[in-house]
Amino acid sequence: MMNTLPQTNSMSALFEKELPVRYHELDSHGNVSPVTLLNYLQDIAGLHATRLGISVADLRRQGLTWVLSRIHLIVTRYPRAEETVMVRTWPATRQGLFSCREFVLAGAGELLFGRATTSWAALDIVSRRPVKLEDHLPDYPLYPQRAIVDEFATLPPFPGTSTQEYSFRVLRSDLDTNHHVNNAIYAGWALETVPDEIAAGTLIELEISFKAEVLYGENVQSRCFVAGPELCLHQIVSQTNGRELARLRTRWTAKTTPSGGESA
Repeated sequence: MMNTLPQTNSMSALFEKELPVRYHELDSHGNVSPVTLLNYLQDIAGLHATRLGISVADLRRQGLTWVLSRIHLIVTRYPRAEETVMVRTWPATRQGLFSCREFVLAGAGELLFGRATTSWAALDIVSRRPVKLEDHLPDYPLYPQRAIVDEFATLPPFPGTSTQEYSFRVLRSDLDTNHHVNNAIYAGWALETVPDEIAAGTLIELEISFKAEVLYGENVQSRCFVAGPELCLHQIVSQTNGRELARLRTRWTAKTTPSGGESA
C-alpha cells in the first residue's frame, strides 16, 4: 500500500492533471460514478503516453496498439460536484509483455479519493498477439513505486449460477479508438447486475481482468454472483459463442443512515 503521494518534478515519468467534476458525471448518490473514475484514468494515461512518445497513435505507426489487461481500483472517497480531482500517473514497471501504470486521485489538501494500478500490453494489430515491450517501444522512464501492490493473480472463476444477470448489445458509443469496447463499459455492464440491496451501499474496490475483445453489434451477458455481504464476483460473456470476455470482483460497504449507523 502506498502511504504518500509521489511528487511531480523534472522526471517525465510522473504526470498530473487537474480535472473539474461535472454534473453529468454524478450518479444517483451525487458522487462521481465509478465508470467516470475509470475514464479519468484512461484520459490521463493517454495524455502522458503522448508526452512519452508511446501513445496509441505512436504505436500504430509500428502496427501495434495498447490493450489493457488488468485494473485494480480502490476508492477512499468519491468526488462530488464542484470539487476538482488531481490525477497523478506514472509507469512503474516494464517487463516482458506488460507494463504497469499507477494512479493516485487526490483532492484539495491531503484528501485522497483513490488509488489504482493497471497492467498494459502492446498488441500486434495483425496477429492480435502481444509483443515484447523492450523490442518495440522506446525506453520511456519509470517511477518504481506501486500505488497498489498487486501481482495480478488470476481472479476467481465465476460460479455455475448467477445471483442476477442482464444482457447488453454493443453500441457504437461503447467503442474506443481501437474499434473495440472501451474498458470502462465492461465495468458499467458489471455494476448494473449488482442487486439493489448491495448497490445501495458504496463500491470501494473494483478489479477487472480483460479476457477477450468484443466488437460492435455483439450481444453480451453480464453475470453477478453475491459471494458475501460485501463481495460480488462478475463475469461477462459473449452470447454469440459463449467466450469469456472479462472477470471482475467488487467490494462494497453497507448503506448507512444519515446519522452514520448501519441501516437495517
